[in-house]
Amino acid sequence: MSRGGKRTFLQSEFSEENIEFWLACRDYSRSTCPAERSCKATEIYHTFLHPEAEKEVNIDYHTREKIKQAMLDPDDSCFDEAERHVFRLMEKDSCPRFWKSDMYLNLQHRDKASR
Repeated sequence: MSRGGKRTFLQSEFSEENIEFWLACRDYSRSTCPAERSCKATEIYHTFLHPEAEKEVNIDYHTREKIKQAMLDPDDSCFDEAERHVFRLMEKDSCPRFWKSDMYLNLQHRDKASR
């Protein structure tokens, strides 16, 4: 199953920010250059975690505040707690709905038919 199908489903469910945040965090964790890491951390924070972010993800206040403080000197694990939280949300909510959706069933049927 392609990542594109899941992303399309999340868009239809107004949950695409979760997968985008998770993917951005995965990319961030692979960064080794401190300047690149700092730039990516700032972008992630402003895109997904700032209270007025366009694609704000649903995390608790304490986690958000810890990340806000970590932005002064972001390390390789500053998003780990939020990333785990968002992953659990997708695992327990979005994924089960996706597997039951017409979109998934159609994709699965098309995949079987192409074999």
